[in-house]
Amino acid sequence: MTDNTKLQSFAEFWPFYLGEHRSPTNRGLHYFGTSTALAIIAYAALSSSPLFGLWALLAGYGCAWIGHFRVELNRPATFTYPRWSLLGDFKMLFYFLTGRIGGEMVRFYGSKHPAPEAPLLPGTPSSEVV
Repeated sequence: MTDNTKLQSFAEFWPFYLGEHRSPTNRGLHYFGTSTALAIIAYAALSSSPLFGLWALLAGYGCAWIGHFRVELNRPATFTYPRWSLLGDFKMLFYFLTGRIGGEMVRFYGSKHPAPEAPLLPGTPSSEVV
């Protein structure tokens, strides 16, 4: 994706999002962070402790940003597409839990663990945008 090209829909964003999460270690950090954040939010709701919301943000974003800055060596999509990135986190976790994340990576990048330089496959929904 070029710097001046903005994605216009979540359907275009999803392949881009997957491309930013090629490393299984980065994806694992996201799964852990998202799951932990959801558990903290549930606890906060049950205990009527809204301060735990801050811990949820720290758990979710902390793990994800470690994955991007230390493992994937890229900039988190959250900075450009905050809502779609959050939705992407949930979708990626759901696909992981249902055993479908590998298939999505293959569908868009040709491998369950594509190399950083692997291009988006031609003919995929946003290959003309990315």
